[in-house]
Amino acid sequence: MARGSETRTKILDVAQAAILTKGFDATSIDEIVAAAEITKSGFFYHFRDKNALAHALIERHIEIEDKLFDALFDRARELGDDPLQTMLIGLKLLAELLDMPGGHPGCIVATAAYQDRLFDRKVRDANARAVLGWRRRFRSMLEAIAQVYPMQDDVDLNHLADMVSAVIEGGLIMSRALGESSITSQQVLLMRSYLKILFSPGIQ
Repeated sequence: MARGSETRTKILDVAQAAILTKGFDATSIDEIVAAAEITKSGFFYHFRDKNALAHALIERHIEIEDKLFDALFDRARELGDDPLQTMLIGLKLLAELLDMPGGHPGCIVATAAYQDRLFDRKVRDANARAVLGWRRRFRSMLEAIAQVYPMQDDVDLNHLADMVSAVIEGGLIMSRALGESSITSQQVLLMRSYLKILFSPGIQ
């Protein structure tokens, strides 16, 4: 990795850790510069301002999370016999992944959404693209399930796909508020149970 790329990655790592702890608004460029052990001009070489930094953090988050979900559900497909089993196995693997000692550090997309007044349209659009990407991913999986298993309730598949994100983000908030690291994974497992019931034949 080139030196410039290493510095950029270090800035992003330092900024993300601080932002997930206390938010974008309370994290200053001076603080990031000091923690990354660079000059202020070094920061501005890579990012013109905090909008550019936020945009880079969100884009990196999308890339990392896409790879994570790809790997997780590819593994689930290796273990599952049909779309429903694949989804259920994938959610079980996700719950295990989210059950971190000390708690999950949080989500940069959610953090940016809470403070979107700080950002320009480019950042808000990137954040929306992240959320819509999750919707598309899970909707495609749910569509495959619905082709094999009729739903036991009249549920919009977009809303059902959004529930995955809502459960994870809500679990992270509750986990931090209550200091209980297992809450997020527990919520994912409850959602898994709901999907099992929703697509189980013969249940009214």
